[in-house]
Amino acid sequence: MLESFLFDVAIVGAGPVGLTLSNLLSRHGVSHVVLEAHPGLSLHPKARGISARSMEIFRSLGLEPDIRAAGLPAAHVRFYRGRDLVDSDFTRTGPDSAGTSTGNTPSPGIICSQDSLEPVLLAHARCAGGDIRFGVRVVGLQPAEDAVDLCLATRAGDALSPLRARFVVGCDGGDSTVRESSAIGMTGEVGLAHYLSVRFRAPLGPVVADRASASYFLTGEGRGGFLAIDNDTRWIYQYPVDPQSIDVRQLRADAPALIGLIRAASGISDLDVTIEDTMLWRMDARQADAYRRDRVLLAGDAAHLTPPTGGHGMNVGIGDVDTLAWQLAAVVRGEAGDPLLDRYARERKPVGARVIEISTQNSRQSYAMDDELLLNTNYGSGEALRAEPYAPSIAVGRRLPHVALTGAAGRSSTLDLVEGRFTVLTTHEDPAWSRAAAALAGEYAGLQYAPILTADRVEVVPGSWSAATLFEEGEALLVRPDGHVANRLPRARATTMLRAALQQVHLPEG
Repeated sequence: MLESFLFDVAIVGAGPVGLTLSNLLSRHGVSHVVLEAHPGLSLHPKARGISARSMEIFRSLGLEPDIRAAGLPAAHVRFYRGRDLVDSDFTRTGPDSAGTSTGNTPSPGIICSQDSLEPVLLAHARCAGGDIRFGVRVVGLQPAEDAVDLCLATRAGDALSPLRARFVVGCDGGDSTVRESSAIGMTGEVGLAHYLSVRFRAPLGPVVADRASASYFLTGEGRGGFLAIDNDTRWIYQYPVDPQSIDVRQLRADAPALIGLIRAASGISDLDVTIEDTMLWRMDARQADAYRRDRVLLAGDAAHLTPPTGGHGMNVGIGDVDTLAWQLAAVVRGEAGDPLLDRYARERKPVGARVIEISTQNSRQSYAMDDELLLNTNYGSGEALRAEPYAPSIAVGRRLPHVALTGAAGRSSTLDLVEGRFTVLTTHEDPAWSRAAAALAGEYAGLQYAPILTADRVEVVPGSWSAATLFEEGEALLVRPDGHVANRLPRARATTMLRAALQQVHLPEG
């Protein structure tokens, strides 16, 4: 029989995207459950690069310090290229600003492997009240009146009591059961490359001490490369394979052969290697044909499979749920109808497509890290994502620019003023906009007013907000909970203008 409790949202998949969504929904007060087929968190590092925009999202959730503590030092965010790990003629490149603020963000990206990131996200999700269940497989979805019934089973295949939720979000990866159960197809390129990912331990810290990097690309055809987990004893060796010409299953079971490959690639013939596990993966560039079908939505790899060249895949998924969370919350609270969720697909699908395009191009050429690429995400008119240096803008649809602040505890950036809520921003305190926000707060939960500059909060660089935005005194910005500008409002008839702007953002566009 069905659980008597009707969840607002069922999240399928407890990877970085699903766990981030859990944290976001808890902040919005949305009841939810997370269902994960595996018995626990990922043991394999998998994704590692967390971009500036994702770190800003984690910052807003209070997670940034713990995630930074779990990641590599900023100085290691570099690319190494050489014949092997002991090549004296190596090159080491990377952004000069790695791990430091460029002035565009308060939260530069880091390298933090998935097996280190997920425990942080899980601990915070549970602390926030998230119901996370491991070893529970979703084997089917059945539409119900104003809800979805999820058919569940154990890993062994034994049936479990079904569960009902108003909405289901598939964060269950490239082989998404949610996507398949909803008959949503995928379009794009399959099999751009195949890699055997070997997780191992070896005392390589002293070897790379003068060349520590996040990724070690080996020159020469078919040599692959190393990915640092801690740049000491924990490593990944990525070995390119052709499943049509090699018995990958046999190779995975042959520890001496794997050790030989790692020794040859490292350039150290007697390296002490312990194989921990292996994973075969295929590089695809595909996107779901739809991000929504009725009460089912997709996010992360369930919605888009992105080549890892550039490190944007997981970050696009985190951006997906940052937008989806507030839209689900608005629908659940009755502030908007279900059609608001169509906006999610309209906004996020073009971003996913553009990142797939950029990452596919990277896979065919030498590429550089672009930590700030996703700061250019645009939900307004124009291109969804431009692959160009970030420039601040308060145009509708753009991310609120970061300006460094000082004085008030916990508010060192304009981004910190949003707090995951609809926010009315003005340059200085303005009673008209303060009254307008207060008048409408009962209709839109969490609506707040926040002047950027107050008696106890000033810019680190005086005049930087006006210089970055050309914002005029008396104007207001309505900022969405995901930090993107919803509207720029003139001061005249403040309450009327604000009500119209809120109605517009909560109503679907034609």
